[in-house]
Amino acid sequence: MAQKIRIRHTESGITRNGYVGFSFTYLFFGWLVPLIRGEIKIGALHLVFNIFTFCLWQLIACFIYNRQYMTRMLTNGWELNDSDANNNHAKMKLNITEHSNE
Repeated sequence: MAQKIRIRHTESGITRNGYVGFSFTYLFFGWLVPLIRGEIKIGALHLVFNIFTFCLWQLIACFIYNRQYMTRMLTNGWELNDSDANNNHAKMKLNITEHSNE
């Protein structure tokens, strides 16, 4: 089950919800999920994948969509902005490691 994680845009300060883990929302609504989250190109691409794979893509993508979404958000100026426990859980799920310059 997906866990909700608050994320914040570093420049504008806008906050929104991100998710880590299995996406039941994607399982039931498929390509509409990225469309509703504002990822029009990704939604269109997933619709094409669903058409060509006879919706097999939807069964695969529900396991990977939240990870891909969060990776796109974090590489485009968003940062984790939740409790330490939730941030650490998200970092573990997304394989984010802290590097020190010592």
